[in-house]
Amino acid sequence: MLGDFAGQDATALAALVAKREVGAEELLDAALAAVDRLNPALNAVVLVQEEIARAAIRNGLPDGPFHGVPFLLKDLGCEAVDFPSHNGSRLFADTRYGLDSAIWERIRATGVVAFGRTTAPEGGVGPATESAVYGGPTRNPWDLTRTPGGSSGGAGAAVAAGIVPAAHGSDGGGSVRIPASSCGLFGFKATRARFPDGPYVGEGWAGMAIDGFLTRSVRDAATLHDACAGADLGAPYWAPPLGEGHLAAIRRPPRRMRVALCDTMLDGRPIHEDCRKAVHDAARLLADLGHHVEPARPKVDIAGMMRAWTDIVACGTALSIRAKCAARGRPLEPGEVENVALGAIDRAVAVSGADYLAAVGKIHAFGRELSAFFEPWDILLTATLAEPPALVGRFAHTDRDFVHFRTGAGMVFDYSPFCAAFNASGQPAASLPLYWSDGGLPIGAHLAARFGADEELMALCAELEAARPWAHRRPPLFA
Repeated sequence: MLGDFAGQDATALAALVAKREVGAEELLDAALAAVDRLNPALNAVVLVQEEIARAAIRNGLPDGPFHGVPFLLKDLGCEAVDFPSHNGSRLFADTRYGLDSAIWERIRATGVVAFGRTTAPEGGVGPATESAVYGGPTRNPWDLTRTPGGSSGGAGAAVAAGIVPAAHGSDGGGSVRIPASSCGLFGFKATRARFPDGPYVGEGWAGMAIDGFLTRSVRDAATLHDACAGADLGAPYWAPPLGEGHLAAIRRPPRRMRVALCDTMLDGRPIHEDCRKAVHDAARLLADLGHHVEPARPKVDIAGMMRAWTDIVACGTALSIRAKCAARGRPLEPGEVENVALGAIDRAVAVSGADYLAAVGKIHAFGRELSAFFEPWDILLTATLAEPPALVGRFAHTDRDFVHFRTGAGMVFDYSPFCAAFNASGQPAASLPLYWSDGGLPIGAHLAARFGADEELMALCAELEAARPWAHRRPPLFA
């Protein structure tokens, strides 16, 4: 049965359910069968809650736009009473929640049938998904020797392999867009505070982290973004209000835009030739569609931003571990967290309160610098990653030097030098699967827009998807 439905997006599957051509139970059966068949190779889906999913169908699903469509939650955040979580960590294994998060309430209202979670690295840190709590790395369905990315790597692998048409993710430094690039999917990071964080979190990583989704189509992402947008009660700040919404925006062509083309890192260093080719391929497509494309690179303190980002994330990681140990009444024990998390604790000890506030101030200053670059430009085009998907093991959490893990030569920042910039600035950004290498690996093109211009960016992504469809491309494990 999976072969009949696995190639369709959530919008198409929901239409089949609405026409009674297929039932929600049948789609759930297909998704569970795909887990049985594919997950031994991928290690992407965990904590399957089949009975919760079947009970939701029996009790009547919300009459939302994705009524009856199978769905997965990231095993980090998206707190839900019915879905325990490991949070990517042995320390947090089998965490249960007394309240549903606001983002889960909004996702559930779309009518999806959630049945489990997808793997994430410990603490959501890093561009690969290889947490010890899952017994091994998560692998890329395009090439099992490579990572599907992180931190929403399990979500990317599950959607790319055809287990579900869309899945929840989150993005604090590229964690939706990196898996999208690595897995040949669409990933969109919304403007800061577009989605609710409560009641468990006021803001993630000083406002840099936000929920999101991995999808096969732009229209699925637009639907999910419309359904989940808006601050929850008591939110510390709100994103600029939407206009007609993302779905309305993608139904008509966007205006012709001024696109800045950067085919290097933001500091001018070269990127892998496959990634440079992907940037120029996207530039030609944009020009063919009538957009004005011209080389330009923002002159911003990207290295300073990454140092500040590293300190903020180290402090956030240390805080969550300390709170867990305090709640259970005993200190951290050997083997409960991996070396990167231990390194984050080490780094956090060296960061004073004044240092932390200075790091937040640096992030805010960087956001102003990057936003100023966009005054004459509508879009900045770069690669999503500086290299093709990395081999499994390259970013395993074995390095206890947290600063080196993030900013050392050949480490995270060299591999992913673009995404975190827009978590820092809060601007919307997206990775589009427009290019594949000669070796058959997806290489994402990254588009970023002005703060609050989510609908316009989504419309541009839809125009590119229509001009260069990608849905027909399937990884070897999809068959």
